Amino acid sequence: MSSTIDEIRRQLAESAEVKRSFSDKLVARVAEFATRGAAALRAGGKIVFFGNGGSAADALHLSAELVVRLREERSGLASLALSANPSILTAAGNDYGFEHIYSRQIESLVSSGDVLVALSTSGDSPNIVRGVDTGRARGAFLVAFTGETGGALAEKVDLLLNVPSRDAQRIQEAHMTIGHIACSLIEKLALQK
Repeated sequence: MSSTIDEIRRQLAESAEVKRSFSDKLVARVAEFATRGAAALRAGGKIVFFGNGGSAADALHLSAELVVRLREERSGLASLALSANPSILTAAGNDYGFEHIYSRQIESLVSSGDVLVALSTSGDSPNIVRGVDTGRARGAFLVAFTGETGGALAEKVDLLLNVPSRDAQRIQEAHMTIGHIACSLIEKLALQK
């Protein structure tokens, strides 16, 4: 039992260390995401999240924080997660291929003035990269939550939130921390005139 406890403590320390190692630049970029997201909402835009696997679940979670609420009692904020509709995902995957499951939705649902948020631990998932390219063509402000290198997304987005880790588990934990912080700021800032 003590080896299990030691392993739990080791992993907790590892997760905490990743978050403690955020640079001032990364913290400033999280603040910029919150500011840009709130401005888009105040201007009538929306925040759209998308990712694969655990990142798809994170996209759903963060969108729910904005639509429902995180801390503030307020009206719902315009947000959606592109991983939410299995009919669209499977139809696009079947008819066009898995690499198009998000780009097809983005060309239909994302407009200039929206904030499009890609979540990818590697930054290299073909369907995520294609979705970002489609978002660029639609005029969205592009944000990526990634791991340390940013992968292919590093050169394609307006704002890179790259967690200083190469471990997918630690990256996803940090993505949720960043997401919760940003959502709490967005809901406060969106209510300001």
